[in-house]
Amino acid sequence: MTELTLISHEDSALQPLIEGAICEALRSTQSGIDRCQARIKAFEQQYSMTSAEFLQRYENDELQETLELDEWIGEIRMLQRLQEDLAKLHENESNL
Repeated sequence: MTELTLISHEDSALQPLIEGAICEALRSTQSGIDRCQARIKAFEQQYSMTSAEFLQRYENDELQETLELDEWIGEIRMLQRLQEDLAKLHENESNL
């Protein structure tokens, strides 16, 4: 675990400011997750397959590469990164 120490030259405490920033980052990250999930669901409905099935078929070269399929892969990867970020934020939120 990484520890961060902040030193302020002001009398006001930094903790409320940091808590607010983490809260905003949580909200923003969750909003991004919600948008990615909606886009992924639209792709799944359009192509009548789950993202897991899509990735397997794509990796096996069963699908022709298109810009739209690249966007689907991008949404899946973005969702994974956002979920990792959300977990890290929740971890740090509980350590304040």
